[in-house]
Amino acid sequence: MAWYDSAVFYHIYPLGLCGCDRENTGKEGHHFEKLKEWADHIQKINCTAIYIGPLFESVGHGYETTDYKRVDCRLGSNEEFKDYVKYCHKLGLRVIVDGVFNHVGRKFFAFEDVKEKREQSRYCSWFHRLDFGGNNEYNDGFCYDNWGGYNLLVKLNQQNPEVQQYLFDVVRFWVTEFDIDGIRLDAADVLDFRFMKALRQVANEVKEDFWLMGEVIHGDYSRWVNDDMLHSVTNYELHKGLYSGHNDHNYFEIAHSIKRLHDICRDRRLYTFLDNHDVNRIASKLNEKEHLPLVIMLLYTVYGIPSLYYGSEFGIEGKKENGSDWNLRPCLTLADYKTACQENRITKLCMRLGQLKKEYPELTDGQYKELLLTNRQFAFGRVLQNSAVVTALNCDDAPAVLEIHAPVSAEQAVDLLDGAEQFTYRDGMLKITLQPNSGTVLLLTDHA
Repeated sequence: MAWYDSAVFYHIYPLGLCGCDRENTGKEGHHFEKLKEWADHIQKINCTAIYIGPLFESVGHGYETTDYKRVDCRLGSNEEFKDYVKYCHKLGLRVIVDGVFNHVGRKFFAFEDVKEKREQSRYCSWFHRLDFGGNNEYNDGFCYDNWGGYNLLVKLNQQNPEVQQYLFDVVRFWVTEFDIDGIRLDAADVLDFRFMKALRQVANEVKEDFWLMGEVIHGDYSRWVNDDMLHSVTNYELHKGLYSGHNDHNYFEIAHSIKRLHDICRDRRLYTFLDNHDVNRIASKLNEKEHLPLVIMLLYTVYGIPSLYYGSEFGIEGKKENGSDWNLRPCLTLADYKTACQENRITKLCMRLGQLKKEYPELTDGQYKELLLTNRQFAFGRVLQNSAVVTALNCDDAPAVLEIHAPVSAEQAVDLLDGAEQFTYRDGMLKITLQPNSGTVLLLTDHA
């Protein structure tokens, strides 16, 4: 099994977490000691991998890259990041970074050359649909394809062999120089498929079990997740279901998404999350805050690769304002959450579920089996040979008694979270009493 199959990720947006200037003026910062403190915290709450990004030299928010081989000076130096990765590895944490390969910033060297030399630039073919008969808001005297309608994000021509080779050399440099363990491909849903297939070959060569995960929002995820391209993609479909299913008191939506995605992707593990640097915090999306433990239980126990976004283990809130994402990317100081680490029920729940993920292979390899489904109650098992882990949830404002046929013939049942008011296991039946807006995780096994 590859390391990422059983991983629990912790997602960091470093420019925000470290309180860096929003515009890069060239002033150097040194924040990797702070990031090491967070790495200690990440290990303590039983995450096993870090996705940190964007990381490399850029103009502003980090996704308008100007130098792929230099860590953003607002964060620190290449040597500091190299030391940080080594520190994480000693803690048993894998590290993946953002690969922003769809577009670059306007200060990227090849685009600067085009602005200066126009049609005579040897880099004209590096950019997608460059047209010297047009213009743009920067008055360049030409126009070009971008990402999302933003001309500060200049789209690369990924079909150009020179561009491909340049980006593949960047990946090799990141592995050789920093010893990273994988890449999250930004905007993978608009990357060229042939480029991603070639990138998979590079990934297979640079390091054993080097992981490629792509940002994909809509569509048939199996188009990207397969033996030829990516190992995983962001599971936006289930992300939507996790909060709207609770807001609508409709577990059918969540159960439908789980089954649909399993049918499409089969044994491919999708990157499952509650929030990230682009969407409102889960604590702000839920109509009832009492549902937060329920969605966290689902995050850790459905089939996939769970990921926590920094600060959400403390239940912090955050919403976009006036089209800006910066409220989603706050500067946090770990010392401010010392009490939360010890007493916050959400933090303790994440820690406990992370430990269960480490201890019970059922939560990684167990076959998904739906056991009970109503609008407001949901139970499913993760079955592995003669044992199973069962997740039972009640999103109703009233207590509920769930009667469930056990998915295996086991000797005993154990409440791993002590979340049930009471439960019995007799003659292959589980009877679980759950308080309003509560849930638990049980182990069915033949062993004491």
